Amino acid sequence: MIKAEWKAIIKNRKVLVSIIAVLFIPVLYAGMFLWAFWDPYAKLSDLPVAIVNSDEGADYNGAKLALGETLTDKLIDSEQFNFESLSKEEAEQGLLDQDYYLLIEIPSNFSQHATTLLEEQPEKMVITYKANEGYNFLASQIGATAMERIRAQVNEEVTTTYAEQLFSSINKLGDGFAEASDGAGQLKDGASELNNGASDLKGYLEQLASSTIELREGTTTVNSGIQTAAEGSTQLNTGLSLLSDGSTQLTDGASQAATGAESLQAGVQQYTEGIAKLNESYQLLSEKDKTLLASLAQLESSSATLNESAAQLAQGSTHVTAGIQALSKQLEQLSAALPEEQAIELKESLKQLETGSSTVSTGLEKLASGTTALESSTAKVYDGAEQLNAGYSQAQQGISKLNESSTALVEGSSSLATGTSTIAAKMKGLQFGIQQAYTGSNSLVSGLNQLAAGSTQLQTGTGTLADKSGELAAGSTKLADGTKALVEGTNTLQSSLNDASKEVGEVSATDDTFNMIAAPVEVNTEEVNAVPNYGTGFTPYFLSLGLFVGALLISIVFPFVQPAITPSSGAKWFTSKVTVLAVVGIIQSLIVVIIALFALKLETQSVGMFILTAIITSFTFLAIIQLFVSVFSDPGRFLAIIVLILQLTTSAGTFPLELLPEPLQFFNKLLPMTYSVQAFKAAISSGDISHFWFNNSVLIGFMVVCLALTFGYFMLLFSKRHSKQTAEV
Repeated sequence: MIKAEWKAIIKNRKVLVSIIAVLFIPVLYAGMFLWAFWDPYAKLSDLPVAIVNSDEGADYNGAKLALGETLTDKLIDSEQFNFESLSKEEAEQGLLDQDYYLLIEIPSNFSQHATTLLEEQPEKMVITYKANEGYNFLASQIGATAMERIRAQVNEEVTTTYAEQLFSSINKLGDGFAEASDGAGQLKDGASELNNGASDLKGYLEQLASSTIELREGTTTVNSGIQTAAEGSTQLNTGLSLLSDGSTQLTDGASQAATGAESLQAGVQQYTEGIAKLNESYQLLSEKDKTLLASLAQLESSSATLNESAAQLAQGSTHVTAGIQALSKQLEQLSAALPEEQAIELKESLKQLETGSSTVSTGLEKLASGTTALESSTAKVYDGAEQLNAGYSQAQQGISKLNESSTALVEGSSSLATGTSTIAAKMKGLQFGIQQAYTGSNSLVSGLNQLAAGSTQLQTGTGTLADKSGELAAGSTKLADGTKALVEGTNTLQSSLNDASKEVGEVSATDDTFNMIAAPVEVNTEEVNAVPNYGTGFTPYFLSLGLFVGALLISIVFPFVQPAITPSSGAKWFTSKVTVLAVVGIIQSLIVVIIALFALKLETQSVGMFILTAIITSFTFLAIIQLFVSVFSDPGRFLAIIVLILQLTTSAGTFPLELLPEPLQFFNKLLPMTYSVQAFKAAISSGDISHFWFNNSVLIGFMVVCLALTFGYFMLLFSKRHSKQTAEV
């Protein structure tokens, strides 16, 4: 029956040509697909892509930056695609007219945004990518991948520019650190001098604080003495007021005495009788006059002493005023180092002290002037008193002589008239001197009162001065400690800046450094079971598909059930059909292998494993289709097409199984193409022997099961159709 089957095929040219044509179906099907998709990325340079460069450029640190033009030139020179530089209107119209698959637009602010890195709100550089996905979806996906590469390239270029500017700034920073270190050294020297000055100032202020305490104690003593002097001057003024009233009365009496003396001269004869009594009166008057003379002598001496004391007091007050003024000038120099509030308080205290001292000095000068006038007046009074005493003496003598003789009395009355006239005249001078003394005493009282008020202010000011100078001394201690810390800090600052300058000076940058910063990471790709191109990756899928289609077409041109002659047994019948299919399967698989290895230059891990897998796959598919067509006839072919469709979507020959819908993943392990694809991958790419034999074993299992079922069907069919005929023969 095997011979009869082959003889029938050879004699029937229509069947023979059909079978021969079907032998090339797998290679035509798989080969055309593999040839078309073997390496599509090798011809990306023919893919038309439009570039629109609208970049207007920018100025960056004095240099012209035109990143859009640079990017356009680099893209055209790269020949990654068939780039064409066009205007925006031409490019968009060409995209709509399907003259270009992709459009890359560089906006007008592309370079300008590259200069905003250090601004408060930096702007990103934007490249607009447009794809006509309706024209070709895969072209848009390829373009998207290419845009990622372009973006990385632009990032590298811009980062390199930033790195160059960064290291330039670092070098300038190093120079600045060196200059800052020199300045810190000068600052350290100045801080040392400031520290020394603060230490000296601390000593001076401590001395000032001690001296102001002594000054406060002295002004307290002065204030107490001035208060006592003011009280004494008030008492003196009261006495001089009484003395002024007495001198007025005395002047009136002297005038009356002169008138009486003149009357006496005219009527001396009338007084002769009473001369004795007058003599007695004049003796008593002489005694009283001596007492007055002694009092006036004491008054003259006291006024001279008072005048000297007032002059000394005025001189001392002048010295105090000058000292306060000198102290004010010295403290004005020190107040500059004090806090503003303390300096104002100190100036106000000094102003009060100077005002009080000036007031005291003015009062003392008035007091000295008054005591001088008093001294002059008392001297005149004393002189007049002496003259009066001499007159009284002469009068007494005249009265005595008058008493002795009337002639002497006449002479004495004449002398008396003369003397009393002189007394009257002198008493007017005495009265004028006493009035001046009283006026001077009033001025003395006023001046001493002012001096007392000024001394009180002086005492308050010196107290404030003593307190503030103590605070100033305490503040100078803090100032000295602060300047010491300043010296230490500036020393540390100079050392740190010097170290920073050295470290920055050691930084050197080259083009390699800039490239390192721009692209610090490189991907070292290590491939496991490397696949050189799309064709190699798709070969397992398309070969399995082609062999299945070839097996399906064999069922059309070769009868799977109808025998060439009447079968003598079911086994012989089955063997005759399987033998033809086995030869056809081997031939078509070998044709596919030869075309793949020699025409498409497929590289495999093992040619033997590749050939064996092709043969097993071919015969397995033939066994499956033989079972379907033998048992179900034309519906069996339809069933085979359904299986083919399920295998195309679930075999994981293109996308990974995990990316398929979950309902379809269920069929992956149930269909033979899953294992044929994996077996081809092991033979072509991985070379994994265990994986290879596992998948081929599953295919052989499919084959054996289908052949066994087909054998059973032929045995059953033979028993139904031809067993009686065979028995009759």
